[in-house]
Amino acid sequence: MGEFFAISCGAVWALAVILLRKSGESVPPFQLNLFRTVLSSLMLFVTLVVLGKPVFADVAREDVLILMASGVIAIAISDTLFLMCLNRVGAGLNAIVDATYSPFVILWAYALLGERLQPVQYAGMVLIISGVVVASWVAPPHGTSRATLVAGILYGIGAMATISFGIVLAKPALTRTDVIWATAVRQFGAMIALGAVALIRPDRRSVFSTFLPSDSWRFTVPATVLGSYVALTLWIAGMKYTAETGTAGILNQTSTLFILVLASLFLKEKFTRRKALAALLSVAGIVLTVV
Repeated sequence: MGEFFAISCGAVWALAVILLRKSGESVPPFQLNLFRTVLSSLMLFVTLVVLGKPVFADVAREDVLILMASGVIAIAISDTLFLMCLNRVGAGLNAIVDATYSPFVILWAYALLGERLQPVQYAGMVLIISGVVVASWVAPPHGTSRATLVAGILYGIGAMATISFGIVLAKPALTRTDVIWATAVRQFGAMIALGAVALIRPDRRSVFSTFLPSDSWRFTVPATVLGSYVALTLWIAGMKYTAETGTAGILNQTSTLFILVLASLFLKEKFTRRKALAALLSVAGIVLTVV
């Protein structure tokens, strides 16, 4: 079941990314991430109540702290970096950069959990990195400079480094806790961190205005439901029920292909030969790392 959850996460996340790209046209990354985190936290709280699960579960304090720390790293920090990348490079190129998630998961799983690395996985990492390098050579989106493109790619790599660290850090705690409850705790930790930053920002009035109904909600609300609720729950379930953390991470990356297709169809992003080569290298690397 873990593999099914991981692949489903990739498909749902791809659709959410398209909606987030549209949201980014009117809502800045920090505000959008705060909005997503607050709304998804409320949805997860309601889910716990509806399912009759305890909000204050009998869980070791250490596990609670680890899950909250995971949320701060993998949601508050990582998702803000991700949205900064998405706004600068577009959904298609962002999907290729996101392929770096796989080698980061494997490396963190090796460093934190002691999972063994195989020679073929090293080869896969090289291919994925090669794909990102090739992607950095593509023409920037219309109205975007080369410097902005490179900055966006670096933001994306930073997002993958932090999100993978956060989820691998939480892996031991996830094996001992309920999936929905653990997801809610991670979101709550991220919400506290983002809320604290929002309160000390000089533009906090503008930040909190995101919660007032507006035209942007037609993209931000469905993007949040799909990306920060459905996909996130599937992602956690995949990490929990897949035997190897690295395998779940790789299967999540099927989103790369889904995003490239959807970006071409709905965002009219050009699918160039260089993008195709970058995607091919990245996907080949993903396949090797799962062997």
